[in-house]
Amino acid sequence: MKTMKVAMYYNNNDVRIEEMPIPKINDDELLVKVQASGICGSDVMEWYRLKTAPRVLGHEISGDIVEVGKNVKKYNVGDRVFISHHVPCNNCNFCNNDQHTLCNMLHSTNFYPGGFAEYLKVPKINVKVGTFLIPKEMSYEEGAFIEPLACVVRGFRIAEMKPEQSILILGSGIAGLLQIKLAKAMGARKIFATDINEHRLNIAKKLGADVAINAKENVAKLVKKNNDGMLADFVILCAGVPSAVKQAFESVTPGGTILFFAMTKPGVEIPFHLFDIWNKQVKMVSTYAGAPKDIVDAIEFIRSKKVEVTDMISHRLPLSEAAKGFQLVAKAQDSIKVILEP
Repeated sequence: MKTMKVAMYYNNNDVRIEEMPIPKINDDELLVKVQASGICGSDVMEWYRLKTAPRVLGHEISGDIVEVGKNVKKYNVGDRVFISHHVPCNNCNFCNNDQHTLCNMLHSTNFYPGGFAEYLKVPKINVKVGTFLIPKEMSYEEGAFIEPLACVVRGFRIAEMKPEQSILILGSGIAGLLQIKLAKAMGARKIFATDINEHRLNIAKKLGADVAINAKENVAKLVKKNNDGMLADFVILCAGVPSAVKQAFESVTPGGTILFFAMTKPGVEIPFHLFDIWNKQVKMVSTYAGAPKDIVDAIEFIRSKKVEVTDMISHRLPLSEAAKGFQLVAKAQDSIKVILEP
């Protein structure tokens, strides 16, 4: 029996390199050798991950097809691919109303065993709906950004972001930085970014934010000061903490939009003044994941270099150093995007 190395997640401080059998595929499946796999911020949310541990995580992947089931005609050995771990059915009421990320199938599908492995098996439904060729202009590392950028693309689309808007991004981790990049690519008039980490604020400025604000300051006041006396047209929550939610409400202009991209832990209640939201006619939108159409758009943004992503990679590590990678992401101090290269 041929085996492979995997990074088995027990908790943020216990990620072990273990061996598993290389998955066997059936006639409708693919076997992919993983070339690059990004560690997502959600991978280190212990309140979310511990209930299914131990398991192999990882969903931001790119790789090569090394085995093709005989019923699969669309792909060939040697194809460079991105595989979406969650895929919709494209037939239910949610999918038919462009709400693919609410689809029950999307929440029950995955590839096996996970992206932090040398190989993964792509089930039939993921072959059909979630397998995308990586353009020749793109590297494997760029391919590992397709999934997180697709999530951002969907948020902008659902919230109906418009060119020439002023945008406030609360939180400058990797999701916030991708929001900055996409906002710039889509013609935002002015981009504000916040964080409590000065290192991340400096990077936010470097990557396109016009104004970087320490989140401990009066964010709404500083937005108005640097935006012709106006609050932000479009506020994006990329930090799932109550203080940031409060800043979102305070910083959005009348008639503006708040996009809840990040979430708090379950059970956290956020008090707000409904009258103020009603009176200001604020639109509030939430988003989760990316649909196939968002993945297609994300691939084109990266392929065309309208959104440059490799300048956000702070660490490239072999799979054997997965534990170090998880620590870097969990501490959220000196890292931006950590890429494991099995």
